[in-house]
Amino acid sequence: MKRNKQINVKRALALAGTFTFLCSCAKACLLPFLTLYFRQQGLTPAMTGVVMGTKHLITVMWCPVTSLLSKHYNKRRTVIIGCLVCSAAVALALLLIPSADVNTQSAACNVSDRNSGPTQGAGDHRLMSSVGPTTLSTGTRPKINTTANSHTGVTFPAKTPGGNKSAPVVMNKTSQHDNKTPHPQLSEAVNNTLKEPNISSSVVFHTTSPLATLERNKRSKFKSEEQPEQDKENHFDFMSRLKMMYAQHKLFFLLLITVSMWEFVSAPLEWTADDGLYEYLDFADASDRYSSTRVWGLLGAACGVVGVGSLVSQLSCLIAGQISRSAVHFFCYAGVTALALPVATLLPLYLNKKRDKANGLLKAVQLVRASPRALLCTVTTLLAGMAGSAVDNFLLWQMQDHGSSELHMGLSLALALLSQASFPLLAGRLSKLLSPGRVLAVGAACLGLQCFYYSFLWGPWAALPAQVLSCFSSGALWWAVSVQCEDVATPGAERSVRRVYSTLSLELGSGLGSFAGGFVVQRFGLEWLFRGVAVGLMVWCVCLPLLQWKAPRQRRINYSRLLATEASEASDSESEQERDWLDKAMEDDKSNNNYGRRINH
Repeated sequence: MKRNKQINVKRALALAGTFTFLCSCAKACLLPFLTLYFRQQGLTPAMTGVVMGTKHLITVMWCPVTSLLSKHYNKRRTVIIGCLVCSAAVALALLLIPSADVNTQSAACNVSDRNSGPTQGAGDHRLMSSVGPTTLSTGTRPKINTTANSHTGVTFPAKTPGGNKSAPVVMNKTSQHDNKTPHPQLSEAVNNTLKEPNISSSVVFHTTSPLATLERNKRSKFKSEEQPEQDKENHFDFMSRLKMMYAQHKLFFLLLITVSMWEFVSAPLEWTADDGLYEYLDFADASDRYSSTRVWGLLGAACGVVGVGSLVSQLSCLIAGQISRSAVHFFCYAGVTALALPVATLLPLYLNKKRDKANGLLKAVQLVRASPRALLCTVTTLLAGMAGSAVDNFLLWQMQDHGSSELHMGLSLALALLSQASFPLLAGRLSKLLSPGRVLAVGAACLGLQCFYYSFLWGPWAALPAQVLSCFSSGALWWAVSVQCEDVATPGAERSVRRVYSTLSLELGSGLGSFAGGFVVQRFGLEWLFRGVAVGLMVWCVCLPLLQWKAPRQRRINYSRLLATEASEASDSESEQERDWLDKAMEDDKSNNNYGRRINH
């Protein structure tokens, strides 16, 4: 049969777009909200950063190995279907892990469902942001509220000028109560001190030394009787804290093991399906249409976050018994993954045994290392990945502290994805104004501005304006990276070079950023994490143009123009040879004619 009957490119692209849409939608239903679930269960920011960082590092090491093995044994479809089934099962197994504290669920729901007035809401939000995420994990919010009230009760009289009159008033009441007893001089002394404003309360206590001594004796006796009870309370408090720490660390290790298993079974999905589809389109001479599937991934992710955010925000705190509404994220992930299974059985795949992906990745690393400008692009993507991990892991924490519900979070994330998908419409005009190196610096600077804006959120909808900048941060940055890949890569190696950049940014940079970001939030708070990330990116954006200017330029080889030049040179040489032959023939003809004329004469 002919090739055009065996391969239907439009059908292959439709199936690939549908599969990418469903897989991205399933991930968006759960992964952006996963750190919120960890916070609700009782993990601290440092523990959350360790779990997410381990997840990214497993992807860096495990994806190339599984992709190579699935190609070597020709088991790509089996790996894809196995990843879908096992990832849904392990994700649902996360719901079986109990939380570290019972009060965390109610505290998290109170933050999400707060419908109080503006003044009260602002005070609560400031309190939550000053306390930090650990209050929800340890369940100490009621204590913090009481201390805040007691603190206001203490500082309010201090602002008034009559702060020293509280003690004389109490003494005056006791003296009036004891008027029946023969102490007329004592009552007169107290009244005189109350009338004179320049006499302090110490003088009053000095003049009322018999009553003060009696009060001190009563207080000392009361404290001596109360001391054993306070020791018991301190002992019980220490034991309760110890049990809470044990439960929290137990929860941390259980979540770390389960999330690691989840990443082991779900990480090979994207690389395996991507390789099979690309080789299929390359076999059909349609590899130039491969990039269209990326847009479907962004659209699927936007639909996922909006759909699950609006659904969860309409539910009550507990949907059935002790099942939290956060479990809806896991159920939606499993449901959309099940919808992708029939498409995976029909997904067009091809096995090209002539290509060795291991050598392709090593060659791509060598190409990147040999170019100074490619190394600068690598550092930029690594820093962008670290900054992106701070946004992915802790932006929803910051929004939750300022009263945002899942609906606000879903709309905010969807706006960022849609603005990122719209950048190709502006890429043509932007490339005429700025070079790819400057576009790379502009993208990193816009990401820094976003992080700086996130540190000053004030309400539920405050994050929406900054999400529009994702068109120029993530969109512009990846456009500049793709142009850099074309400049560096040799023919056929563009995709491998692009995969090197994506792995460094999305996985290695995100892993390192998750580890560092968790400890920064634990020590300094959410606001200072975003401010520190913004300052780091701005400093690099100032240094990047200078380093690009100092870096030596490597001119790109245009192979089509080189072939055309070789063809023109070959034609010129042939024409010169023909011209030489004709000249020789004419000279020979002239010489023969002259020789004949001489003979005739």
